[in-house]
Amino acid sequence: MVKFVIVDDDTKEIEHVRKLICEVVEDAKIVSFPKITSELKSEIQNTDEHKIYVLDIELANKVSGITIAKLIREVDWESEIIFITNHDKMFESTHRSIYEVFSFIEKFHEFDKRFKRDVKEILKRNFDNKMFKYSANNIDLNIYYRSILYICRDKEERKLVIITPNNKYKLNMTFDTIMDLLDGRFVKCHRSCIVNKNRVEELNYKDGYFVLDTGDKVYLLSKMNKKLIEDD
Repeated sequence: MVKFVIVDDDTKEIEHVRKLICEVVEDAKIVSFPKITSELKSEIQNTDEHKIYVLDIELANKVSGITIAKLIREVDWESEIIFITNHDKMFESTHRSIYEVFSFIEKFHEFDKRFKRDVKEILKRNFDNKMFKYSANNIDLNIYYRSILYICRDKEERKLVIITPNNKYKLNMTFDTIMDLLDGRFVKCHRSCIVNKNRVEELNYKDGYFVLDTGDKVYLLSKMNKKLIEDD
């Protein structure tokens, strides 16, 4: 069972969030903290359980939710983070990719509806938290498989490039080597491309492109790989 960890300096807000969680998950396992404590640090260090962290960004003790998110991601890239915030979209776009944040929910804009919807969405994912892990030459990467859109080759630098919605990562690897580190959702759709089939909305073999769920159109689709993709 997933465990919910709430961090908020307002006891009324904690009880409100707790109530919303219980409306979605019966007998939910919930712990809460008003600030960073030794108990919270111990909770973060315990990565044996899947967790959903609900963090208020602005805390009274001058330690922000961002600081707590940083502590979480130092040891745990599998648990989900939901931020409760009053900040604007620029703040959200800056921090979402850094800490793999699931969502930012404004306190005074359909909070209850959005919060319960996001919790349901996380639970529906069945904790698809498998990760691509790579460590070499002072580079340490931990990327959720679900975040990888496709992998292609940079012809000039002769490196593989992992494309996510927010970043590009260049690695000195071969396609065969990286395929051994991926799971069955990844298929080779071109001699220079591996795609996450779960992120594909359309395959157009005639014109040689696929369309991702981000709306991006990528011209790296080969008819030669059609059977491989369809059989997979």
